[in-house]
Amino acid sequence: MIGAPALSARAAFRSGCGLVRLAMPRPVLISGLQLEPSATGIGIEVDELGNPFATDALQSRVRESDALVLGPGLGAERTREHHIARFVESCIGLGLPAVVDADGLNALASGGSFSNVDLSRCILTPHPGEYARLAKARGIPADPTSHDERPAAAAALARSLRCVIVLKGAHTVVSDGERHWICNHGHACMATAGTGDVLAGLIGSLIAQLRNSDASLYEIAKLGVQAHALAGERWAQQSGTQAGMLARELADLLPAVLEEMR
Repeated sequence: MIGAPALSARAAFRSGCGLVRLAMPRPVLISGLQLEPSATGIGIEVDELGNPFATDALQSRVRESDALVLGPGLGAERTREHHIARFVESCIGLGLPAVVDADGLNALASGGSFSNVDLSRCILTPHPGEYARLAKARGIPADPTSHDERPAAAAALARSLRCVIVLKGAHTVVSDGERHWICNHGHACMATAGTGDVLAGLIGSLIAQLRNSDASLYEIAKLGVQAHALAGERWAQQSGTQAGMLARELADLLPAVLEEMR
């Protein structure tokens, strides 16, 4: 899935990052850079079956980053294979603050090795389906689609994994296990492919930019979710329509929205 990481990179640029590295399997890296040519490319080595693996050289390059976004575009059909989970876990194991999204979440759920990975510096951004897989793996009986249960559901998973959870959907919930916040902004136009990739890139960008501030991952996640939702509202207002937004258009509205939020 070449478009997903490119959208995350675009959102990172649009929200203020001066340098974004786009790490993709070497055979498709050029295609990704064609979609987001401002990014710096890092080729991930693959085996004869096309499965990525973390080399020492890759880890050395990744360590130069201030934050990571893991998961967009990994490929849902591959996340049931344990080597993908090991790849995601090895990146998290570098100890950098990270956003784990999309197929990165499914890889963690299928890998069955939560006890071997420290997620305390991570923000996980599941939609209800991804939440259900993670919660099942942790034995949490919660309904992520119930308006009344969503805050408790997000908090339960955050406590279990010792991380920040962004439970996406209408009225996205952010929780660190002790506190929770509900976003009251957004628009139905955002229910389109790629907007989650934009959110992941946006939050990752904010982590990198605010790394030397007093802002916690919980506060940064709230800021990202709010800006993302307000950008969706702005697109609907400017276009005068209820649907038809492209994810890259959402990303392109982030500079103005973030400036107004300062």
